[in-house]
Amino acid sequence: MLLILAGIVGGAYLIIQTLREATAPIRNVQQANESMQTQVAQLLHPTPTIIPDPVTYIQEIRALARLETIQYRIEKVITAEQGQGLFSFLTGDRLLFVAHGIVTAGIDLEKLEPGDLRLEDGVLYVALPAPEIFVATLDNQKSYVYDRETGPLAPGTQDLETLARQAAEEEIRKAALDDGVLELAYNNAEAYLLRFFSALGYPTVYFEDLG
Repeated sequence: MLLILAGIVGGAYLIIQTLREATAPIRNVQQANESMQTQVAQLLHPTPTIIPDPVTYIQEIRALARLETIQYRIEKVITAEQGQGLFSFLTGDRLLFVAHGIVTAGIDLEKLEPGDLRLEDGVLYVALPAPEIFVATLDNQKSYVYDRETGPLAPGTQDLETLARQAAEEEIRKAALDDGVLELAYNNAEAYLLRFFSALGYPTVYFEDLG
């Protein structure tokens, strides 16, 4: 009985080895085919390679003394379109762009002149520079094209989205101005500098009007 079992096991082993040897060329062909498919895919759809120029040219270095006192986060929906009219369903191109923007404003203390600060009878008089917007830009991670409708005969302007983005930045800036961002920036600057000058030993501070 043991001899019979041993013979069966041995025979099965020989059969398995034979099958492995017989299918080895097939597996090699499959692996070669998969490798070839991978190479063809990389050839047809290559991965972009970004190579920055190792040489850097520094154009200008400036010391900044900007006191940022307020920041707005604004959302605007911009419609950009062309070819609208009677045959807009054929030649029209229209997109809706949802813009998320950031507006930062404050006082540029670098513009302070020696005569803008004077001390009289224990009172510190300060004439601050006019408030200004330092940054008015889109948050590209949050801004996106919500919808676009292009007619079959439309030229498909490639820079339509670029035009929408440019308009969005201007609208975001305008919205902040309309809401009084500069006045708020100036008031916040006064409140901050009042505490700052007080800590320096000037308890009485008078901010002179801009005009």
